[in-house]
Amino acid sequence: MKITLCSILMLFSTLALADDDFSWLLEDGSPAPSTDSQKSIGGFGAWLLVTPDKDWEAKWNTPAEHVPYFSSADEVRIGDDLTILPFFANPKLNDEAYFEIVCDIRVERPDGTMSLDQSNIPCANGIITVDPKTIFLSQMVVKYIGEEGDPFGKWTVYVDFTDTLRGVTVPLKASFNLIE
Repeated sequence: MKITLCSILMLFSTLALADDDFSWLLEDGSPAPSTDSQKSIGGFGAWLLVTPDKDWEAKWNTPAEHVPYFSSADEVRIGDDLTILPFFANPKLNDEAYFEIVCDIRVERPDGTMSLDQSNIPCANGIITVDPKTIFLSQMVVKYIGEEGDPFGKWTVYVDFTDTLRGVTVPLKASFNLIE
């Protein structure tokens, strides 16, 4: 098993000021129900997407008016890889439009042991010049590569996003199965 954290910071579409009124939306514009992998708490939203797309970065790095589409996956085989994309929206801004998000990231093997367990990782920070309700991609993505000897079964990725200025943590989890 190979788990790596990759550092990047990218963003995606919109315009307004960060406030406590935010929720993820369905295609019809209605609020999306909270799930283990996508929710908002106190105006801060976070989302984990497990994708097999090897070209996810190219899909993300498109003009703001283009909405990227990512495949999702819940299974992987030895030799294949998945990327867990951590998105967030509506971070609290200070008077200078600065925000700061830290994350706790854990990856649990099927036997309950941890293959990765890191706390207070800087996930995103800086000055926002676009609408804070834009969807942003965290600086840290989790990449999983199935290797010989990895235990088969359900692997679970936990990411707790903390908006340090808002004082809100959004705990998320996403999982996939390593199959034979």
